[in-house]
Amino acid sequence: MTRRLLVSYLSLAALVLLCLEIPLGFVYSRGERERVITAAKDEAESVSAYAALSLAAGRAQQDLPGRVVHCATRIGGKVVVVDGTGAPLATSHPLTAQASHALASRPGIAAALRGTSTVDVRTSTIGGVQYLSVAAPVGHSVQPQGAVWLTVPTRTVHERVHHIWLLLALGGLGVLTAVTFAAFAIARWTGRPIRELERATHELAFGGRAAPVTVTVTKGPPEVRSLAAAFNRTAARLAHLLDSQHAFAGEASHQLKTPLAALRLRLENLEPNILDRGRSSLTAAVTETDRLARMVEGLLAMARLEEDAATPGPVDIGAVCAERHRTWAPLFARQGVSLVLFAGGEGSVLALPGSLEQILDNLLSNALRASPPATTVTIELRRHAPSRRALRDARPSWVDLHVADEGPGMTEEQRARAFDRFWRAPGAPKGGTGLGLALVQRLAHASGGEASLRTAGTGGLDVVIRLPSAQPSSGGHTTGRTGPRRREPAPLLGREPSVSREPSVTGGGQVSRS
Repeated sequence: MTRRLLVSYLSLAALVLLCLEIPLGFVYSRGERERVITAAKDEAESVSAYAALSLAAGRAQQDLPGRVVHCATRIGGKVVVVDGTGAPLATSHPLTAQASHALASRPGIAAALRGTSTVDVRTSTIGGVQYLSVAAPVGHSVQPQGAVWLTVPTRTVHERVHHIWLLLALGGLGVLTAVTFAAFAIARWTGRPIRELERATHELAFGGRAAPVTVTVTKGPPEVRSLAAAFNRTAARLAHLLDSQHAFAGEASHQLKTPLAALRLRLENLEPNILDRGRSSLTAAVTETDRLARMVEGLLAMARLEEDAATPGPVDIGAVCAERHRTWAPLFARQGVSLVLFAGGEGSVLALPGSLEQILDNLLSNALRASPPATTVTIELRRHAPSRRALRDARPSWVDLHVADEGPGMTEEQRARAFDRFWRAPGAPKGGTGLGLALVQRLAHASGGEASLRTAGTGGLDVVIRLPSAQPSSGGHTTGRTGPRRREPAPLLGREPSVSREPSVTGGGQVSRS
């Protein structure tokens, strides 16, 4: 901002100087030109009058040479007096015979012999006079007795004009220098509080807590001080609201866990005393209690995610996928659904600690709820690199995590709302809370990636989690896998998810479908 203000001030000052100095320079040049012409005409008329008196007294040969030489010396030029035929009567400098005969043919002398005074001026490109000659008749203008031809060197005037232009340029440069120092001080004084506001705004925008902007009576313009005070009030109020929201979400979730556990225990204790016709209602109550417990777990997870300021770090995504595959495969096999993992040498990605496990648990829980028996759910890793990358481009590529099922899928409108909190698609399986995909999206964004929903090739839903690779690209131009894809069948061995583990999956089912 300081640079832009400084450029604005200097541009305005330069424009004002140009509008003032350029006309002043041309006016001075024109004035010098007119002064030199007037002086030369006065000298020519003076010599003409003296020559007329000398001719009338018959003393031209005695008086004119001295007068001509004296005039030429005074003006620093040349003076020639000719008679009515064009023959020279007196000259201030020697003339050759050819030059003497050519005097009568000169346009200025010929016009003066006809009774007309002439002035011949040639100027330079900036207005300084380069050459000046004046011719005046001697005696009566109707029938002149001769002519005076006077030439004046204009090098001095030319140099004087250039000197004035140089002084104007140096003066303008001095003014611009002074304006630069003054403008820099004003720009710094004006921009300092704005830079503090910018810093505080960036801190607030990236999830930090903005330190209050210092507001004093002498720092910055009044409008900026008022803006800083308003920003401080807004930042304080926003911090208070966020703290209240986080505290409420965390405290409410913690407070609800105990009565929910007690409620489930009481419902289970009622089972021996319930008749057969009431068991369906008891089962529904237990199911809703589990759903509410999962919703509380989701709220707790989101509250922790908003409060934590963890930095994404390298995570071996292939190892995480293999571990979650071994954990979930037995549960998928129980319900007649195959869980298949496709993984290659994708390496590490940048993600929050523990976020990949939560993302996979939510997505696999959603896919299991939406998949009919005898179908397949696939976990696939693909490396994604922009095309036409430079050979020395060290920017990281991306790794896409796909979890696709063969369920009913979703429409485009449903996919657009799938990441909204507590939203569930019509006809979604029971037991979902509407928080799973919302948490998945938050985790992906917090890790520097993104989450999207697509239609799978089998007609179901393909959830794509794109995360930045922790390994810089080698500069290749290919897009896709770095090696051949290895198909791993879903093993039926491994640790089965415990009862407390599976319901803790936030969302408890695909948000858009459950």
